[in-house]
Amino acid sequence: MQYGFHILIVDDVSDNIQVAMSILKEEGYRFSFALNGQQALGLVTENEFDLILLDIMMPGMDGYEVCKKLKSQARTQEIPIIFLTAKVDIDSISKGFKTGAVDYITKPFHAEELIARVKTHLELYAAKQLLKQHNLTLKNNLLHREKRFMTELEENQKEMIYVLTELMEATSDETGRHIRRVAEYSRLLAHYHPGVSEADAQVIFHAAPMHDIGKITIPHEILHKPDRLNEEEFNVIKTHTTRALEMLKISDRKFIKAAEVIAVQHHEKWNGTGYPYGLAGENIHIYARIVALADVFDALTHKRVYKEAWSVEEAVEYIVQHKNTQFDPMLVDIFVEHVDEFITISHF
Repeated sequence: MQYGFHILIVDDVSDNIQVAMSILKEEGYRFSFALNGQQALGLVTENEFDLILLDIMMPGMDGYEVCKKLKSQARTQEIPIIFLTAKVDIDSISKGFKTGAVDYITKPFHAEELIARVKTHLELYAAKQLLKQHNLTLKNNLLHREKRFMTELEENQKEMIYVLTELMEATSDETGRHIRRVAEYSRLLAHYHPGVSEADAQVIFHAAPMHDIGKITIPHEILHKPDRLNEEEFNVIKTHTTRALEMLKISDRKFIKAAEVIAVQHHEKWNGTGYPYGLAGENIHIYARIVALADVFDALTHKRVYKEAWSVEEAVEYIVQHKNTQFDPMLVDIFVEHVDEFITISHF
């Protein structure tokens, strides 16, 4: 017995409804009935049905019109509809299938035919619903697995960046605190920039520590020279940008790709006089423009082997003076507006 299936029987002749219910009652189905199309549409709105037995010839709204309305609604378009008809001409049957019916049963009913056809279409409908649910479950599982896989990949990228950052700290003149401060400054600038999403701000935060990763390839005597570099030595220093590209270009992963862009472009200048490519304005990636300002502010306000620390006031004045030349003017405005927050980070 098929317990639980709910069938709607629609016929303007109540005797036909009674006959159909009498034949099908032994199968354990639940029934609702309507005497016209309008009643049927109302019942379908308030109830869930697994099958509709629908008379074609009814006063007012006929079965074809009811079927069209049901098939036009997302909630009801998949409910199988079997037409009940005394007309068996080809045109009537063809029109029924075109409006969306899955089958037709002629009146007067033949018990075995009615039972068999109803059972077949209920089982098909149940199988389709089960398949849809399984597909939905499978899709959700795949999405969950993909999300977990991507999260694991991103965590692996962060770990790799951390390891490379530790290596950079050990070989360059820059301390771990500098690297972390630049990351915090960069995230702050990104947070206040109207064109940068919070997701991108997080990417910048995790990728910014790699801005000088290319320096691990620079000879120690040049990198740690306490005096001013000569032109030849400075040209060697400048190669840390393109050497970073060679190191990082092997990956298209989000964080590594961002680190590559930042490492290569963070010495470009807004007016096109920077290196290595002489990019200008918005041709410089926003990630790199952000880290460029953050890096300079921190470098100016902290002691290096080749210089003493500047005061915060001097560093702020330098950045303001180089608006539109070295730095993105919008970023300079953001920096000035929130300078107290940057000063707080500078004490870390």
